Amino acid sequence: MKKSLSGIVGILVAFGVFAANADTNWGARSGSVAKLDGAPAVREQQNVNYEKYQTRTLTRTYESTDGGDLYYVKPANRSALYKQYDAANSSSARAVKTTKRQSRSEKVVAKMKRKYYLAHPFFQPLQGKFGSVTDLSYTSGKFDFELNQVVPVYDGETPKYPLTGVGGEWKNNNLAIKEDFSYGITDRVALVGMLQYNAAESEVDWGQSGPSESMDDSSLNLFGLGAQWRFVDNADWIATVSGYYQHQKDVSNNIILDLKAGYKVAQSTIYGLGRAWYLDLEGNSYGSFIEGTDADGVYAATYIPYQVGESEIMYFEAGLGVFSVLQEDWTLNLEAVFGNYDWHNSATIKGAIGWQPNDWFALNLYAKTSFYDNADGKNLGLYWMEPNIGFDALQKIGSAKVDNSSETSIGVQAIFQF
Repeated sequence: MKKSLSGIVGILVAFGVFAANADTNWGARSGSVAKLDGAPAVREQQNVNYEKYQTRTLTRTYESTDGGDLYYVKPANRSALYKQYDAANSSSARAVKTTKRQSRSEKVVAKMKRKYYLAHPFFQPLQGKFGSVTDLSYTSGKFDFELNQVVPVYDGETPKYPLTGVGGEWKNNNLAIKEDFSYGITDRVALVGMLQYNAAESEVDWGQSGPSESMDDSSLNLFGLGAQWRFVDNADWIATVSGYYQHQKDVSNNIILDLKAGYKVAQSTIYGLGRAWYLDLEGNSYGSFIEGTDADGVYAATYIPYQVGESEIMYFEAGLGVFSVLQEDWTLNLEAVFGNYDWHNSATIKGAIGWQPNDWFALNLYAKTSFYDNADGKNLGLYWMEPNIGFDALQKIGSAKVDNSSETSIGVQAIFQF
């Protein structure tokens, strides 16, 4: 029986918040006002955060007192050098007026301009400027399951769907494009708006028990508003706090709080992060759902909820990361995060390579994958709906044991400040 599927409810709404930038401020130590090539002006006693990417050493030579050439001319041969030395100590030579020459050299360290790196995890636009982060990503999540049916399902008087011991693989694939658009009210405070379009596909592979089923669902499924505040930014430390409201279509209304703090070391920023989500669900459960009709037009739906009975839930995340400038136009960002997502805990690692050829555009390539998930071994509910045999609403008929849960994302971000 082949069903044409549509719709999976996925609720994980991890929103990566970007705020300001790295290393030390330019000019604030000396209290001077500086204008850097290709970078915003820096106000006196105001720590606008930039990242130093390169230094160079110069040797400067001063002229002699007589204005002559300071370069040493090598004699034609070694004997001529001694002859010249001997002549200089003769009585006739001493009678001739000589000119004293002086020269010296010193090393001068020239600091090249500091760059405002747009791919930095603390990025936010400066006062009067706009920021844009366009994120195109593909996420693949999956888990194996084994069913244990404890409530019989009858088609008339005939038992139907003996699902005990039946297993398979549930896959959720999602192609998303997300736009975060921000405006700098001041150098420290920015407003943010966001939209996301999803093209999602759910697929259940029943293995030897039956044909695969799949379902598609595409829509503009998320919008939100928020604010970012960089409340610390000096020669050694940087910290931001951000708050957002998000609406996820047919799923929930969310309030998100994000806090980051970093310590600046040379051309790197080592940082910690914490996030909290409050989710107000539109129903009293959420999970993996698939529905469709077979070749005879018979409708059926399968639902494996992650949680049932609560309409308000919380997610929490904590992690560590490092952002480093590799050279003038290239950056590296590594981040590890542990999260509690209501019904399970998981840990992920993320890596990103950034390329910024100028002061207003950056391209950031990233990949993220889970390396720990305690969903494995959990027994979730198994719900069934088939109006043709009297199951007019989703009813619990057993449980589903989860195993080998994982999620991987790859993406590219185009970042602008203008």
